[in-house]
Amino acid sequence: MPDLLETIEDGIAVLTLNRPEALNALSMDIRHGLLNALERYADDSNVRCIVITGAGRAFSSGGDVKGMGDRAARGYEARARGIQFSATIPMAMRKHPKVIIAMVNGVAAGAGMSMSLACDLRIAGKSARFTTAFLKIGLSGDWGGTWTLTQLVGTAKARELFLMPDMVSADDALKLGIVNRVVEDAELRGATMEVARRIAEMPPVAVAAIKRNLFAAESESFAACIDYEAYNQARCSQTDDHLEAVAAFKEKRKPMFKGR
Repeated sequence: MPDLLETIEDGIAVLTLNRPEALNALSMDIRHGLLNALERYADDSNVRCIVITGAGRAFSSGGDVKGMGDRAARGYEARARGIQFSATIPMAMRKHPKVIIAMVNGVAAGAGMSMSLACDLRIAGKSARFTTAFLKIGLSGDWGGTWTLTQLVGTAKARELFLMPDMVSADDALKLGIVNRVVEDAELRGATMEVARRIAEMPPVAVAAIKRNLFAAESESFAACIDYEAYNQARCSQTDDHLEAVAAFKEKRKPMFKGR
């Protein structure tokens, strides 16, 4: 079986990390598979939303600790290049035109937690748990986790979670703003797919523009964001989907968006 499974249903692509025996530790096959899928889905009109989850009882335990000694032995420069390659995945997720949802079905640790944070939304089952984990194995963190966690929970809490890497329960993650929703484990897939379907039914050009606006709001000035909003709003106003939405409003019917 491949390390990454792909399915598409109702405009939703589901990417399942498929190493349950290793708690879905991030193999090179998973990393290459994620990058390949993200690239393909960016221009695939049949995919309007992406869900990432893990097989078995974990979302992802992060890097494969058993092989870390061998990787470190390759030398500083080679190791840095490997880490930079992995970093292209959260960057691709951030720049991706489609909304990406993490369906967190168990532990999300280290790079696994960082990957979930790189998603646009996170829906967790009751049994989900989160930990930065890096410090416990003498590492400082990658996959953009220090940046994304700071954005979500603020500087003081992010420092605490990295310097004292305890497990955070799903309910506590909700209180901290790490996840958007917590549901019973048996309801996780249904609840996640419901959210994904709602987004998949929205006008794709406008969804991508909103995603760009929101990411700009995290680091750009107010003046810059005003300009981004103006350009994105003008672009959306020229789409067939906007005209369809206006017509549907006037006719009191549900709009049918086609992504153009």
